[in-house]
Amino acid sequence: MAVFAEEVNLAGYTTLRLGGPARRFVEATTEAEVVDAVREADTDGEPVLVLGGGSNLVVSDDGFPGTVVHVGTRGAEQLMDGQGRVLMRVQAGEEWEPFVARCVTDGLSGVECLSGIPGRVGATPIQNVGAYGQDVSETIVEVRAYDRRAGTIVTLSREECRFTYRNSIFKQTPDQYVVLGVTYALRESDDSQPIAYAELARRVGAEPGESVPLKEARDAVLELRRGKGMVLDPSDLDTRSAGSFFTNPILDAASLAELERRVAERLGPDVAFPRFPESEGRVKTSAAWLIDRAGFTKGHTRGRARISTKHTLALTNPEGGSTEDLLALAREVRDGVRAAFGVELVNEPVFVGVAL
Repeated sequence: MAVFAEEVNLAGYTTLRLGGPARRFVEATTEAEVVDAVREADTDGEPVLVLGGGSNLVVSDDGFPGTVVHVGTRGAEQLMDGQGRVLMRVQAGEEWEPFVARCVTDGLSGVECLSGIPGRVGATPIQNVGAYGQDVSETIVEVRAYDRRAGTIVTLSREECRFTYRNSIFKQTPDQYVVLGVTYALRESDDSQPIAYAELARRVGAEPGESVPLKEARDAVLELRRGKGMVLDPSDLDTRSAGSFFTNPILDAASLAELERRVAERLGPDVAFPRFPESEGRVKTSAAWLIDRAGFTKGHTRGRARISTKHTLALTNPEGGSTEDLLALAREVRDGVRAAFGVELVNEPVFVGVAL
């Protein structure tokens, strides 16, 4: 039976340790409890916030003036699909990192480079979670969700999820779907998927496109993430973050030309910036590189918020500050990069009751 409470402080449910009280808080441990809690709030005209691991949320100091549904469903079922793949059907409330660890231990390839990412399974399709050359969209085959508009439970195929870089139909229509479960298609193999990320390839001593033993890939990813403060650790204040705070900008031809001009003007004609080809002739560049070259180095502080001492893309709350402290730092960084390079950084975490 779902557990209800009032005026629950949300800071204890986010990795940033920020956020004020929820007017009403529901702890839901079954799919039916999740659906019933959301449906009841919708019927009452109450705002709803569906909460998982809180690793990708920036919540207002004022809290949330509605119902927070904390998804605590558990369970994972393993099936074969007849095409040589193993299907893992996982409840939304399962913790992501233990799920990845289990896949690697069981010799299932496809999510090993997503090791160490905090949060729960239900969040992975929303953000199209990715790291070190892998995105969950590569392995997701379907998502089971509650459609709040239709009042029914639906199953969306990978194509219907409309995955793009750190985006999906769930993010594009945030008030429509509540993710209940995700099915991933993995391969039985002792080796990783081909290593696509140059930094990871260097760490494991492989060439991009080569595979390495699953455990070796996972261990290397965890080592890289720890070095950037991206693996949750209560003793490491740099992990009081929401991970990467800004997405890597994807530039059209005009924006790319303007960036080239400004880099040459500011840093010199021989300075090259990271660029990765995208679809339709666009180019992705590195938000971390832009932040650093705009003058915001590791450890830069504003009020009680700080850029991580390990990674310029993570904004942290090491001193028990406020959401407004964090946003002031985020605005300073965003505005500084825009002034230096003409590129508008976009936040990656979901904002609740606040805006940049």
